[in-house]
Amino acid sequence: MVSPRAEEIASNLGTVRDRLADAAAAVGRDAADVRLIVVTKTVPVPAIRDAIAAGAEDLGENYVAELREKRPAIDAPNVRWHYIGALQSSTAHHVADVADVVQTVAGERAARRLAGRAARDGRTLDALIEVDFTGGRAGVAPEDVPATADLVAGLEAVRLRGLMTIAPQTPDAEGARRWFRRLRELRDDLRERHPDVLDLSMGMSLDYQVAVQEGATMVRIGTAVFGARTPPPGR
Repeated sequence: MVSPRAEEIASNLGTVRDRLADAAAAVGRDAADVRLIVVTKTVPVPAIRDAIAAGAEDLGENYVAELREKRPAIDAPNVRWHYIGALQSSTAHHVADVADVVQTVAGERAARRLAGRAARDGRTLDALIEVDFTGGRAGVAPEDVPATADLVAGLEAVRLRGLMTIAPQTPDAEGARRWFRRLRELRDDLRERHPDVLDLSMGMSLDYQVAVQEGATMVRIGTAVFGARTPPPGR
């Protein structure tokens, strides 16, 4: 018997997929070209299992401790785990142990520690550079993206695959469009030197449709799937 909570999660996922498909169709894109990352920050394991049962194939975690706990507890071989929290040098080695994709590469020290641990363990991680358009968040400034890309591309056991951003706060979803377009332009410029840089991770529950219209290949959706969540103490 399917629980009411599982039915709600499955219904929410279906709604997100439908809206994503509509946004893609509006600009002549194939929705299959956009990967839906279901963000499981603070979500309990049973609810995550419900999302997987409803077809979620990519999960995103913000906290290293949760990622280290949840991946072995869920043990779903066909699921890809994305680390989407700030990558810090003090915990990058733990991220390398359990993530498949790291979307928040920025600082050199953390990037080198991530790569060193992955190489030691015989793993290869897909990596995205986090770009900060606000000047006050985690990530690299737009003008520093080329140099950071050269650095990351030269690391062993890391594949540079794209760029990621969180749009600056705007009054509505449409206000984020300029930032998503700017990220796409940065990606396109990078491809002259790094042709494998294809992915654009941008757009969350409130603005993912605009992100899809501007070329997102990954959208990170949590609230629209699981509902509003209260962070645990200390987060």
